[in-house]
Amino acid sequence: MNAKIIAVSAAATLSFSCVHQKQASIKVPSHSQPAMERQVRNAIEAGEGDLLMRELRQRMASHPDDVRPRLELARHYQSLGFSELALEHYRLAAERFPQSGEVHLKLARTLRETGEPAEAARLLEAFLKRFPQTTPEFSSWLGILRDELGEWGKGEDSHREALTLAPQTAYLHNNLGYNLLKQGRLPEAETAFKSALKLQPELEVARNNLGSAVAPKGGEAIVHWQSVSDPASAHSNMAAWFIEQGQYAEARRELDVALGYNRSHASALRNLELVSGLDGRPTSIPVRPVLTRAQRLRAAVKRIFVGNPVESNGNAGYSASR
Repeated sequence: MNAKIIAVSAAATLSFSCVHQKQASIKVPSHSQPAMERQVRNAIEAGEGDLLMRELRQRMASHPDDVRPRLELARHYQSLGFSELALEHYRLAAERFPQSGEVHLKLARTLRETGEPAEAARLLEAFLKRFPQTTPEFSSWLGILRDELGEWGKGEDSHREALTLAPQTAYLHNNLGYNLLKQGRLPEAETAFKSALKLQPELEVARNNLGSAVAPKGGEAIVHWQSVSDPASAHSNMAAWFIEQGQYAEARRELDVALGYNRSHASALRNLELVSGLDGRPTSIPVRPVLTRAQRLRAAVKRIFVGNPVESNGNAGYSASR
């Protein structure tokens, strides 16, 4: 279960583009009742000719102690767009199978998807206290939920708990790194991302996040970003970081480079519009000189034997989902 957090700037635009003893069941209050009632009516109408839905209902009735038909039915409702109805099925399954980690994890994730991360975190935390798990997915998802709620300290604890269960899992190192990045602990975040990449070199989200962690080093960040995207995106990402730091002149220099590579680069254009609103200067898209055929040929030969140049802002002075 690759629960990966992609680091995304809150202001500027990054173009990466962050399971005993029977116990009382965990009660989860039902929400959005009117919406669920509408979905029930719609589902009944839609289910009249749905053979799979009819089969799953029959299996549930014939085997009430089998959790699989319930989960399959909930998943089927989700695929049809009946999210509230699917959520209610997961809730009922959690009450009937209080020890099932699979049920509670699916319930927590569905709560998150329907805009209730706080309830999802409360549910998952209560479940883990009653039924500690030996696989990392549960603590990892609790960490993600806590991160989304801005509870970075608690989130860090959960990510570290997940890593103690599976220390050789790359995405867990990435998620811890992102949490540390959001806390401003850049050297620790850098170490976590490098650990992820040592285990899984092709993990692009970790490479992108590493670029954010080493952004104070300037050119090194661009190297990481460019290795998984393109020069325009790399320099736009660097500009996004400068905008977050309030360094608008430096951001404009990076955007000039980015738009020099690609005048229609969407993220760079959004960042240019953003910085213009912040520093009060007009937007201006650089025009690259028109090269002769001979110049284009020489440039192509240079790229073949030397590689693409890595543009730098020249500032050794200096970036964060999931």
